[in-house]
Amino acid sequence: MLTNLYHKDFISTEDWSVDELNAMVEAGGELKRRFAFGEPHDHILRAKTLFMLFFEESTRTRNSFEAGVAQLGGHGIYLTPSATQVGHGENAQDTGRVLERYGHGIAVRDCRTDIGQAYQYELASHIDIPVISMQDDVDHPCQAMADLMTIREKFGDDLRGRKFTIAWTYAPKYVRPLSMPQALVMLMTRWGMDVTLAHPPGFELMPKCLDAARKHAAENGTKFEEINDMDEAFRDSDIVYAKSWGPITITEDPDEVQAMCDKHKDWITNERRMDLSKKSSIYMHCMPIDRGYEVTPGVVDGPHSVIYDEAENRLHIQKALMALTMGGRL
Repeated sequence: MLTNLYHKDFISTEDWSVDELNAMVEAGGELKRRFAFGEPHDHILRAKTLFMLFFEESTRTRNSFEAGVAQLGGHGIYLTPSATQVGHGENAQDTGRVLERYGHGIAVRDCRTDIGQAYQYELASHIDIPVISMQDDVDHPCQAMADLMTIREKFGDDLRGRKFTIAWTYAPKYVRPLSMPQALVMLMTRWGMDVTLAHPPGFELMPKCLDAARKHAAENGTKFEEINDMDEAFRDSDIVYAKSWGPITITEDPDEVQAMCDKHKDWITNERRMDLSKKSSIYMHCMPIDRGYEVTPGVVDGPHSVIYDEAENRLHIQKALMALTMGGRL
């Protein structure tokens, strides 16, 4: 296992090599084993502090990080812009250089389009302690790594030739970021899987993320395709990852977004479509799920679903990440 990851930032999986990402998955498996058997591992981050700055609310992200750092013996501090001087205009340099005097890592969730990831890289440029992305406008690296860990648990470490489908689904209410599908197409193409991205016209991803996916697929001699047919995307899939995202490359106006989404209410994950995938296929979703819109109850609570496994693995993969970048040891 690589051990030279101490103080390394984790803002995008693109910044880490395959070997480094493998080290995180292996460490996550070991920490999951210790957790299951009740073996103490609170020495790893004893007396260390992680500052967690949330520009958006969260369920899984906050609780998995806060529980994880506590289980490793450290302490997580929940911050928001309105509860700090960030909300009053303090810049990344001043915030970061003060917090690094107090603790050992800074994690940020900031999905503001054209701002979130740039803010994290700016923060990292001023400080020596690691900056961890808890999600931004471009990538959702911790969720994607938890998903990879889950897929390897279900199918083994050799994933070459597996068909991974990421499909858009209809959902009402609010504009969802692009970071989740982008995280998946960038990461899963590095593991030798044939990746299919399906969405209606107008819901395209950022060009730089699509370029990265094409590059990784070419390097691995595998396939990356983008199609507008949900049925075809599900056909013969091993992994079905179906969720909603907004047409952000076109508009973020809530009324315009909803009007575009409402044209495609038939883009739902249902039993008929899951029957197009392989019998051994798994259904994945990062949650929260709009039940009855994105997916039918028979699928989300059915035999293909692994949503709670991947949610659990957020805890273990993030503990591995914090152990490797903040602790330097297991």
